[in-house]
Amino acid sequence: MIRLIEIAESQVIEDYEVDLDIINICRIKRQPQCKVYVPKETAVVVGRGGKAHLEVNLEACQSDSVPVVRRPGGGCAVVIDPGNVIISVVLPTEGIEGNKQYFDRLSQWVIDRLAEAGITNVYQDGISDLVIDDHKIGGSSIYRNQDYLYYSTTILANPQLHLIDRYLQHPPKEPPYRRNRSHREFLGTLSVKFGEDYSAQLLADSLKKSISSEQLISLI
Repeated sequence: MIRLIEIAESQVIEDYEVDLDIINICRIKRQPQCKVYVPKETAVVVGRGGKAHLEVNLEACQSDSVPVVRRPGGGCAVVIDPGNVIISVVLPTEGIEGNKQYFDRLSQWVIDRLAEAGITNVYQDGISDLVIDDHKIGGSSIYRNQDYLYYSTTILANPQLHLIDRYLQHPPKEPPYRRNRSHREFLGTLSVKFGEDYSAQLLADSLKKSISSEQLISLI
């Protein structure tokens, strides 16, 4: 069994460097950075301390040639695809204290930006989930070291929910508000809430316009 687990975990690509550019800029210039984008392909992203063999259907990922990568931040595995919008923020910080306060502050900042884009009635539940009507429409993670804080959240605009059922197992731990619901029962999408033609790219473009350097500085 130990050997099988080792083989399963070896499928995980350790270096998830999609936001390395803004991390490096923040570390060098000591200025907050933000990036908003739509993933170009489907991938499964495992949290820093996550166990892929417990959270991911690795055989399905291998069969479909879907990469499994590990992000710097914690939390359970997620599926990203071109129906998602990812918002990543890097803040220059000193020390490693106050993560919950940063989670709350950044989550509220994202909620405010979504409201400006017409996505209303979003609230935070669990540790850092973004929720509408008891359905999760976004999840977040944080990585922290002595130099910077890296925050990333994924918004479910118009994702292929059937891929989540295919590639993810039921998570080994869950927030109380999930109540053991399946992925399909638990997750919500903006396309369901606001119209089937809801575009991830249009949301990303709208969010980019609403983000300012002054806002980012206020998050530090």
